[in-house]
Amino acid sequence: MSEEGSKKSSTLESAAFPPLLRTLAVVLVVDLFAFALWSLPSLRTTSWSATSLFVFGVAGLCVVWVGYWIVYSRTRLEGDVLTQTWLWNKRVRAEDVAQLKLVHIRMLERVIAPRLLVRRRFGGITWFHAYDPQVLVAFGHQVAQRAMPSAPPPPAPEAGTQ
Repeated sequence: MSEEGSKKSSTLESAAFPPLLRTLAVVLVVDLFAFALWSLPSLRTTSWSATSLFVFGVAGLCVVWVGYWIVYSRTRLEGDVLTQTWLWNKRVRAEDVAQLKLVHIRMLERVIAPRLLVRRRFGGITWFHAYDPQVLVAFGHQVAQRAMPSAPPPPAPEAGTQ
């Protein structure tokens, strides 16, 4: 099998957040937009400064932007690299990990995505979310394989023994 073929087989991918949370994000953004349209007559009668209009517009863009990333964020494990698309892309290699902590509350997994706290060797902490916890567990296995010393080779059989 080619190197590219083996790389494809070792790729795991998942939505970063559960479907219920993604649906809730869409509903909230749509509701906020509908509320803004409903409030438009009273908003027009208010005297707005340029700064307040700017802040109001930026707040609206931030709500839409975060809602977008909650819906479309993906977590992918390719080989020994874990990546999550988010407002900025998060990325860590198994060899750079100093410590891992998996946070998974089974009773709340429909609302709260399992997440992995990653402490890097040279400082820095990153949270990775994945609706399918197997993506995070597989990355934990990658880190553990690198951390454990390889077993010594078995002793060679002595001559004359069967």
